Amino acid sequence: MGNLYLIRHGQASFGADNYDVLSPVGERQSVALGEHLARVGLRFDRCLAGTLRRQQDTARLALHAMNEQGVDVPAIETDPAFNEFDADGVIRALLPGLLPDEPEALHILRNGAQHRSEFQRLFALMVQRWHAGEHADDAHLETWQAFTGRVGAGLQRLLASAASGDDIALFTSGGTIAALLHLTTAITPAQAFALNWQIINTSLSHLKFRGRDVALASFNNQAHVQLLRAPELITYR
Repeated sequence: MGNLYLIRHGQASFGADNYDVLSPVGERQSVALGEHLARVGLRFDRCLAGTLRRQQDTARLALHAMNEQGVDVPAIETDPAFNEFDADGVIRALLPGLLPDEPEALHILRNGAQHRSEFQRLFALMVQRWHAGEHADDAHLETWQAFTGRVGAGLQRLLASAASGDDIALFTSGGTIAALLHLTTAITPAQAFALNWQIINTSLSHLKFRGRDVALASFNNQAHVQLLRAPELITYR
């Protein structure tokens, strides 16, 4: 039986001009993860990441930290199937329908770093409408069905190429992990996103696989930051 570890990227730069850059906290989280994995004796036969910079950099920093502890690490394979859904696209498509009931939404979304709780409330509402299909057709917006199809195709490619007993790390994003939970456990999209909002940066969720059969073994493991007793390393975006 093989093991697939779903690792959410480190904290990105929320509120900055380029979100897709790890913050200093995100870099610390990534190194802490790698050091912890080396200490507990976890070894990866393969490592994959999406193409997003925050995913690639988390993988690079974590694997480098493992290697610094004397652990041989694999090269990072890249598959865009495991990229996050287009959050900006969801906001652009869903915001007009939200404004009649939430007249302050545009201001809050433009200044999310100053209104974190309200930003999260509005974003969760838009994501709910997105995965329910409650939005106008937009040729530029990846639908929930298209997103899960992309992620599912990536998972099937990974399983088809995996050797029996492989231990594989997949550095990805929260929405992608939610999609994988939906696909592998048959929970609803709403349930998957309820879990998604609880996934901390650089946490590990563990899937076991045999051939094409996949089962969830654990979710949102965060021991590497809890053991450091550094609450500032427990972040959600």
